[in-house]
Amino acid sequence: MTGQRRPCSSDWPFSPSAQISRRFTSYSCVSRRIRYFPPDSLVEVTTRTLQSRFLLPPTRQFARTVVGILARAQERAPIRIHAVGGLSSHLHILATVDDAEQLGDFMEYANGNIAREALRLVKDSGWSGKLWGRRYVALPVSDEEPAQIQRMRYVISHGAKEGLVASPRLWPGLHCIDALIDGTPLQGIWHDRTAEYEADRRNKAIDPRAFTAEYSLELEPLPCWRHLPAEEYRRRIADMVHDIEVETARRIFLTGKVPMGPEAIRRQSPLEQAARPKKSPAPFCHAFSKEARKQLREAYRLFLKAYRRASAELRAGNRNARFPEGCFPPALSFVRDDGLPASRDGPRFAPG
Repeated sequence: MTGQRRPCSSDWPFSPSAQISRRFTSYSCVSRRIRYFPPDSLVEVTTRTLQSRFLLPPTRQFARTVVGILARAQERAPIRIHAVGGLSSHLHILATVDDAEQLGDFMEYANGNIAREALRLVKDSGWSGKLWGRRYVALPVSDEEPAQIQRMRYVISHGAKEGLVASPRLWPGLHCIDALIDGTPLQGIWHDRTAEYEADRRNKAIDPRAFTAEYSLELEPLPCWRHLPAEEYRRRIADMVHDIEVETARRIFLTGKVPMGPEAIRRQSPLEQAARPKKSPAPFCHAFSKEARKQLREAYRLFLKAYRRASAELRAGNRNARFPEGCFPPALSFVRDDGLPASRDGPRFAPG
């Protein structure tokens, strides 16, 4: 065997990585999926804390702070929010967006400010790292009514579906159930930390209330139920919550596992981690039928084909390569409906 090279695990076509690449040619060649959403897409956004630690305080005060931040972010990037929720280790937002840039602007502002406020509250526990484990994950939801209802139910059932509380209404942290059923906006607080810092730097007497402002976050109906009267929409949400409570009670009866309850949840240390953090790969999308899932995949495949073709032209030196509408070209600004990168400070054009 002298002089012969030993087979390497990366030798094509026998390596596991090569086999995986052949199965997922359209999606596995990049570390993260290229962001793209057609106009007026319903998306479910998830952001998880580092190591799934309980770094999001499950208190009403912090929930109001998060609502205030989301309302401020909505002023800058007006996405249409349908539901918000989550646990101490992650945050969910169900919203309709114009495009990937609008969602990116919203999440950049929201996640940055949520992280700063949360870290102020958990620093006494000994945590000195960052808050979020990675960039948010946004998954498109099909236009099917069952798919949209399923995602709404998933978001508002947090706390109960994990067996932490008997009803999602009892979750001590952020949830939007009462606002959805009552038809009232979520009320939040914005803390102007810049003004507070300047006052402290000038040795002025600080009244914390002088640097806070009240904000309201309006929740819009699901696209599939947008045609319903307000009373009927609220009734359907109430029925959904009732079904969640009945299902939770049945599970408690069958398993004998008593929920922790709000008080025990509030006593948990921010340094603790979820017992079984979700590690499975995120699905490509949320759809009810195989056909709808296939259509979403095909639309993304066509977008990815056009994106790669333009990217190859850009690498070859063509600065006028035409990228598909609604994408972020490499090292260039977001592409509007003319196929060319646009200035981030310029006017926003409606998709053509």
